[in-house]
Amino acid sequence: MLFDTHCHLDAEQFDADRDAVISALPDYGIAACLTCGSDITSSKKGIHLAEQYPFVYAAVGIHPHEVSKATLDELDEVEALLSHPKVIALGEIGLDHYYDFSPRGLQEEYLIKQLQIAKQHSKPVILHVREAHGAMIDLLTQFKDSLPKGILHCYSGSAQSLAIYEKLGFHISFAGAVTFKNAQKLRLAAEVASLNRLLIETDSPYLAPVPYRGKRNHPGLVAEVCKLLAEIKGMSYEDMAALTCRNACALFQLNDQTICTAAN
Repeated sequence: MLFDTHCHLDAEQFDADRDAVISALPDYGIAACLTCGSDITSSKKGIHLAEQYPFVYAAVGIHPHEVSKATLDELDEVEALLSHPKVIALGEIGLDHYYDFSPRGLQEEYLIKQLQIAKQHSKPVILHVREAHGAMIDLLTQFKDSLPKGILHCYSGSAQSLAIYEKLGFHISFAGAVTFKNAQKLRLAAEVASLNRLLIETDSPYLAPVPYRGKRNHPGLVAEVCKLLAEIKGMSYEDMAALTCRNACALFQLNDQTICTAAN
């Protein structure tokens, strides 16, 4: 059974057939998936979807792209949403120095505040990092004694950075990009990733894996990521699926017997 630890089921790409896509996910072997927010609106949409489907969970937070449009009062809303029983993480949050849609100083301010909220509420964080691994590692290292648990989602860094993130206590999640022909750096990182820190995701509807690249992605296609990581690690597909599902259940403190039993 598969756990897609990062998707965006509220995205407009699913507007035409959202219920059909989500309802079909168990047929793909999906035990659970986590739909992640980028602002208050998408976070609330994610919660609404999690309320409708037992295998869907939600994360809430303010993405670095969105912090320039946000207000500090919205952080109180994020904190309030964490009390919902289907909200299992805070995210996605982080640093994006590729697009720079928000000033870097403001990105860092909102990241720090959301890390503090997550720590206070014992929720793991979902970290978005693009062209900013040095800055992220510097920031996390400064706060290492008060960091929440969390995930480097859609991992894009080096094997060396991965080792640092793991020492700081973070999990590493690989998405469809690891299957791309030119993703040698990511595959090298996957080779050294600790098995007990390894997770899989789609980041759907984006980043569809090979052989579906260029098409709309969905959580069922996380199987392709699982297959490649199994090959890299010299494991069977079934063992990799069970391993990554168990890792996710442990990180998110899920005691749902349907998920955990299926993954054992």
